Amino acid sequence: MAVMVIAEVRGQTQQGYDGMLNVLAGVLSRADGFVAHAAHPVDDGWRVVEIWTSKTAANQFFAKHVAPHLPPGIHPKRTVQELHSLLTAAVMDDRRS
Repeated sequence: MAVMVIAEVRGQTQQGYDGMLNVLAGVLSRADGFVAHAAHPVDDGWRVVEIWTSKTAANQFFAKHVAPHLPPGIHPKRTVQELHSLLTAAVMDDRRS
């Protein structure tokens, strides 16, 4: 089942986020189970939202690729929510065919 992962990253800056994204973007785009990534600043840091095909895939990627690159003192608070539905442009195109 697809999941949405929300990471609240207190203390993260745009510079810090951009640095992480530069390191991880390539491997993220090829990761098994990856669907989408979005992020934006919040009052006390940064929020990252990702869609994965499973909780296992999301957790494995985080443990292997994200956690080792986190700056000192940065500890994302991650929540995982199973999704009832996930519509993508590809899915919608298939439905119209």
